[in-house]
Amino acid sequence: MKSTDPVSLDGEGLTIDEVLSVSRGEAHVAIADSARKLMDASRQLKLDLVNLKKPIYGVTTGFGDSADRQISPDKAAQLQKNLVQYHINGTGSKAPSDVVLATMVIRANCLARGASAINPAVVDRLVSMINERIIPVIPQRGSVGASGDLVPLCYLANTITGSGEVRWRGRVDDMEVVRTELGWEPVTLEAKDGLALINGTSFSSGFATLALADADRIAGLAELATSMASESLLGNRGHFAPFVFAAKPHPGQAQAAGHIYEILTDSQLAMDHSQVLEVNDALDEKKFQKLNRSVQDRYSIRCAPHVIGVLRDTIAWAAEWVRLEINSSNDNPLFSVEDEEVFSGGNFYGGHVTQAMDALKTAVANIADLLERQLALLVDERFNNGLPTNLAPLASGDEAEAGLHHGFKGMQLACSAITAEALKATMPASVFSRSTESHNQDKVSMSAIAARDATTVIRLAEEVTAIHLLAGAQGIDLRGIDAASTVTRRAHATIREKSPFVAEDRSLQADIEYVLEGLRADRFAQLASQL
Repeated sequence: MKSTDPVSLDGEGLTIDEVLSVSRGEAHVAIADSARKLMDASRQLKLDLVNLKKPIYGVTTGFGDSADRQISPDKAAQLQKNLVQYHINGTGSKAPSDVVLATMVIRANCLARGASAINPAVVDRLVSMINERIIPVIPQRGSVGASGDLVPLCYLANTITGSGEVRWRGRVDDMEVVRTELGWEPVTLEAKDGLALINGTSFSSGFATLALADADRIAGLAELATSMASESLLGNRGHFAPFVFAAKPHPGQAQAAGHIYEILTDSQLAMDHSQVLEVNDALDEKKFQKLNRSVQDRYSIRCAPHVIGVLRDTIAWAAEWVRLEINSSNDNPLFSVEDEEVFSGGNFYGGHVTQAMDALKTAVANIADLLERQLALLVDERFNNGLPTNLAPLASGDEAEAGLHHGFKGMQLACSAITAEALKATMPASVFSRSTESHNQDKVSMSAIAARDATTVIRLAEEVTAIHLLAGAQGIDLRGIDAASTVTRRAHATIREKSPFVAEDRSLQADIEYVLEGLRADRFAQLASQL
């Protein structure tokens, strides 16, 4: 449902949730009156300074290492046009529409802060494109994160001027065609406008905002999956008791444990510690005995909150860094109306986005590894406390099907491969700085690469989670669904809508795709939130 009140862009108060609502088509945007006054003032300062014929970086000088070449004011507009054109050289697959919309609203908000000296008419056109859902077609590769996301943002700038390809109303078309169809007048870039549009971190931040939301969903799904695994393995609910996590009070860790503990509240399969003690025989006078049920589960179950908690706490600080980034003037140069002066700096450097995403992808990859390890326990008859090997229903020796079925053996193999790929992708992007542009950009952030990598790891973790949930449902069926917790029964019912019990070997690809679709639509996360 679309919000009736537009998201107000003032350069200071944009939230990640608001970016998400716009990118999902749930909200429109509008420039705040206060921001418009600031933009008008900085633009006027720019025009005044240009008329003084003093060198201003990227306005009356060349770009990068060409900063020592001054041009006359009458060439300033053509310089901006050329700037956009010579950066239209991206490669790779096209950025998803939600990422591009997030990029657009973030860029508009950063410019609304009023230090970029951009013509407000340019920002107005950007806002109109957002609200009309005219989405530039932007290749994903080409940015080193300094000076900002030059190459991808040039595709955005190009469409604002009426060129390039866009997605609109279910089709891909030339922006000139769309502009004409809507009756919009062309937009011409003046001095500094092109640089203000492209010299920033908004493309990186667009990926980052969506990655944070998806990672948060992964955390909740990991808690649900761990609960189902604990039940399938006849685990110990006491591992998640509040006392344990009050003794080591990392907030995310305690939150994760609390969620698992609540999910298992009415489970008859995952017992409290006191119940585990009761099902074991008294030692009495014996010197040794093997317990009927272990008092302690393996690490991938017992330490799950400690793994998930790292992700939750990483999301918390990473989100704050990204929030600051999307409410910043991150182009260069910047114009101070108060000082009546222009300042050159390096706010386009995406280091905070890079570090946040490098950390996020590592924390998410650890979730994939955790769930894959839990799955390995579920399918192995040596560790699954009485479940059949590979979760395949056993046939007696005299039945025709005996020895023919291997259940989730292939699923565990696929899950291991996906996890390995996620772990491999955790190499930090920040340490791969490359000297570019005649060694002017001799230290760069790689923010766009880091943010895209985080998205890749999240998608792989989602695939691992989908396989794990299918195995969890199989395990619960084998234990007896009536003994499972309320939340587990809800999750199980959701899975079984289109994924039947695996009674004999069959292709499970469609089952994985169904669960993937459901978890990305938040169907499973909502089940846990109903507690």
